[in-house]
Amino acid sequence: MTAADVEEPADAARRPAGKGAPTPKRRDQEAARRRPLVPDDRKAAREASRDASREARMRTRRAMDTGEDKYLPLRDKGPQKRFVRDWVDARFSIGEILLPLALVFVLLTFIPVTSVQSIVLVFFYAFVAVVAIDGLWLRRALKRHLTAKFGEVERGVYWYGFMRTLQFRRIRLPKPMVKRGQYPS
Repeated sequence: MTAADVEEPADAARRPAGKGAPTPKRRDQEAARRRPLVPDDRKAAREASRDASREARMRTRRAMDTGEDKYLPLRDKGPQKRFVRDWVDARFSIGEILLPLALVFVLLTFIPVTSVQSIVLVFFYAFVAVVAIDGLWLRRALKRHLTAKFGEVERGVYWYGFMRTLQFRRIRLPKPMVKRGQYPS
């Protein structure tokens, strides 16, 4: 016998017998949980639902501006995604000018001269190839730095970084938290 076994009967003698109240009837418990499927005051319920969703959207928007990880959407959460965001925001990417240049290329294809259209198309495909090569270089650099810092790399972080390079720096969400050249360590 151990000391704990000896002390147990003494504790049992001090406790009152029973739980002090009768077990509630099942029908009483079910009646207490019962609520109408449709609230009595639909207008107030709808307003409360709108207020709750508005507050959630505002919280997410503030997190997008400040980079607060707790309220970010799931696609932007985590230390690896933060590292990728900071890495992409610290460098200039050729993909940032892809969209405005694509608009220029589309406008130039309206020129009715076939040779001009062909040249514009070749330049556009060459530029897309340069953006793809830049994306591969980014993937290689991110893989090296992420494995050094975190060990195992999450699924989808390379694509996340590449898609971020295709956006204007000014309109990226979550907002860039580092200046150009300020690479994360």
